[in-house]
Amino acid sequence: MDTLFRSLDLIEPGDLVVYHGSISDLHGLWLAVPCPCRICHAIDQMGLADVRFALVDPWGEISGPVHARRASITRSAACG
Repeated sequence: MDTLFRSLDLIEPGDLVVYHGSISDLHGLWLAVPCPCRICHAIDQMGLADVRFALVDPWGEISGPVHARRASITRSAACG
């Protein structure tokens, strides 16, 4: 099953991703985790497909963008 997710280029929690969204100052490598805000959590609980991510640096020192859309991130080639 893991191979299927990877072949579809789906983002999973903990994946290393490249952010290329609207906040150009934060473009670069981040770890994708589920967005912890109440709104994103409620959307997830309703089963809607609009998955949003919070991005954190791999060392846990800096918080990056929150509510990041799937279209704003790409799984890093290092995850392959």
